[in-house]
Amino acid sequence: MLGVPAALALALVVLPVVGLLVRTDLTRLPALIVSPSSLHALRLSLVTAGLSTVACVLLGVPLAVVLARARFPGVRLLRSIVLLPLVLPPVVGGLALLYLLGRKGFLGALITALTGESVPFTTAAVVIAQTFVAMPFLVVSLEGALRGSGDRYEQVAATLGARPWTVFRRVTLPLLLPALGSGVVLSFARALGEFGATITFAGSLEDVTRTLPLEVYTQAEVDIDSAVALALLLIAVAVVVIAVARPRSWEGGLR
Repeated sequence: MLGVPAALALALVVLPVVGLLVRTDLTRLPALIVSPSSLHALRLSLVTAGLSTVACVLLGVPLAVVLARARFPGVRLLRSIVLLPLVLPPVVGGLALLYLLGRKGFLGALITALTGESVPFTTAAVVIAQTFVAMPFLVVSLEGALRGSGDRYEQVAATLGARPWTVFRRVTLPLLLPALGSGVVLSFARALGEFGATITFAGSLEDVTRTLPLEVYTQAEVDIDSAVALALLLIAVAVVVIAVARPRSWEGGLR
């Protein structure tokens, strides 16, 4: 009964990738993938996605704990705001970041006045844009895990005299580990494929902000074969990341 819709769902995911493979000029594929611009874009994508994933963990874990455990008025509204990047078009997110951190933004003007530097159209802007769109994936994973596990173990630890930091480190974090693994993978994969917010807030400057998705877009305007080859490279990297991390996080968390 479920085989037909499952097959249709699988086809919806697989057949577009097959279409790219059919369209690819296999004789030019190695040269297109190892071109200097492609390698620079790939390196920049991996570095910025890694940095944004670290930022997601450092900022998203405390936020998820607060959203899952807090009981103050307005927590539901706060949760909706935190998850807003999941439903916002990435270009809108990029515009929001630009008008916050740009030279005329209220925070960007302060940064420029204090440091003389501008955030937009820098590598740091790429990391910020990726963090903005990727962090909700981590927060959703962790908050769901915390709500599912309840807070009885934390209450017992607090009753026995454990301090809040000890409870968090010895009780809450171990409960979060399986969900943290899946959240990290999702955040990294989302950051790796980020396009809209990046091109709006950081631009497409070669060796500075032009990540692999932006390189695909750039090449699509001048050499469609190169764009297809780079798209396959991006897909291959994402598949490797998910395949390597999945047994340790998602499958391990389900046993």
